[in-house]
Amino acid sequence: MSGFFETHKATLDKALEVALSRDYWSPYPEVASGKIYGETAKDDGLAAFKSNLGKAFALEGHPTDGSTVGAESSPYGLELNIKYPKASPAQLLEASNKAAAKWRKASIEDRVGVCLEILDRLNRRSFEMANAVSHTTGQAFMMAFQAGGPHAQDRGLEAVTYAYAEMTRTPSSAVWTKPQGKHDPLVLEKRFRVVPRGIALVIGCATFPTWNGYPGLFASLATGNTVIVKPHPGAILPLALTVKIGREVLSEAGFDPNVLLLAADEPGSEITKELVTDPAVRIVDFTGSNAFGSWVRENAGGDTQVYTEEAGVNSIVVASTDNFRGMCSNIAFSLSLYSGQMCTAPQNIYVPKDGIETDEGHKSFDEVADGIKIAADKLLGDPARAGGVCGAIASDATADRVKAATGLGEVLRSSTAIEGMDDARTATPLILKVSESSSDAHHQEQFGPISFVVAVENADEAIERASSLAAEKGAITAAVYATSDEVLDRAADAFADAGVSLSCNLTGGIFVNQSAAFSDYHVTGANPAGNAALTDAAFVANRFRIAATRRHKAA
Repeated sequence: MSGFFETHKATLDKALEVALSRDYWSPYPEVASGKIYGETAKDDGLAAFKSNLGKAFALEGHPTDGSTVGAESSPYGLELNIKYPKASPAQLLEASNKAAAKWRKASIEDRVGVCLEILDRLNRRSFEMANAVSHTTGQAFMMAFQAGGPHAQDRGLEAVTYAYAEMTRTPSSAVWTKPQGKHDPLVLEKRFRVVPRGIALVIGCATFPTWNGYPGLFASLATGNTVIVKPHPGAILPLALTVKIGREVLSEAGFDPNVLLLAADEPGSEITKELVTDPAVRIVDFTGSNAFGSWVRENAGGDTQVYTEEAGVNSIVVASTDNFRGMCSNIAFSLSLYSGQMCTAPQNIYVPKDGIETDEGHKSFDEVADGIKIAADKLLGDPARAGGVCGAIASDATADRVKAATGLGEVLRSSTAIEGMDDARTATPLILKVSESSSDAHHQEQFGPISFVVAVENADEAIERASSLAAEKGAITAAVYATSDEVLDRAADAFADAGVSLSCNLTGGIFVNQSAAFSDYHVTGANPAGNAALTDAAFVANRFRIAATRRHKAA
């Protein structure tokens, strides 16, 4: 049995327990504290990150054609110039297939132990990862530390936990005895073996490469599949570091490090489609746009299992509130966090055209909209705080989209650059006012810091419009504010039918953008925003099959 498995068994046992209780738990501290990670951890992490800049990224023994690729640029203006080993799809698939021979025959405990050790080492390097995530995605440092480090590690552990539970649901052996009356019984000894599907491809995204990438990566590894990680060309470093650490652990455990490979490429010469369509690839995990997600689902092999998280239109319904200021502040923070570049960020805020009842009396539609604007202005009034909340814009395309969106409605709040971040690409939230009866601009995802306060007839229409849009176009989150239990129940029914998880009356330190491992299901797989949930049994169980061997045994 793997020494790594024994080392981390207590963590796995607790994870199995919490996956059933759905309570809060994490073995990976989210506080970027020197007391927790070591007094020099922050400086060491920054130095380790900087040591990657301007040079070739070393992956010992990794397949390569002898050349390099890499065209990442930091949204903060830092020169990265990191080059990664270039390998053709054929080279990657050949190496992955060769490495599979021993990995697929390893015990469940050995494979899970390797995964747990990789996660533990990733946690120790969370400060290095935070810098890598920040300077490739534009996340502010603290968010990059949490979402790119401990929270991503939580999601990876969650996937390993579910994989272990599903693989061990069937015993490894059993004695089958069938009585035969006066004759000796029929006795068979049966052995049950986990059989992985084959090569798994993880297609990373530009905004949350580790948080979105780790569930598929670790679910496939734990279930015995070899993994090729294909990062987004703009966010390679976080996943390259992950692959490097993983390969080191695999080697130490006696496995071919090519069980885990990096498929780095550049814009304009991507190798994603070649990998997706190769019949050797049996599992694909994809995070990204609906357009490419649809292409992946349509063009992957007929025997390939595809798991996607795509995009949608997330909405908030405002029917009434007993904490108007708290509601406005919570919504403003949700619109501002990482400049609206989270797949969970709200876009549409539906408000009855005649206003709502609040703890401050009746508020007109315009007063509700102004309340959200004022809260955003207050939150982002201090440039340092604004930078810490909004971070930077990941791509030029998103920045251009924000500029073009000003004509989509009446501008309630203009998007501006963040003062003091002159070298960075920044944009605070653009908030527009529209009427449901006269506009459809909000019926499409407008990725980035773009949101709409939408006038509707009443709360019932708000629920119907938001939930119907989710069912049609997809949504990952939804929220409702209402003082009536009846309204909350109607909203819960409507959004459940649309396959969306619902948050009710958030006014404190929990925001609709946030999703907690071991408790929240991220995406449901029940609407066009994705066909899988992170993480449930369905996410892991079809990555392997059970093959049995039967032998006669003496009675």
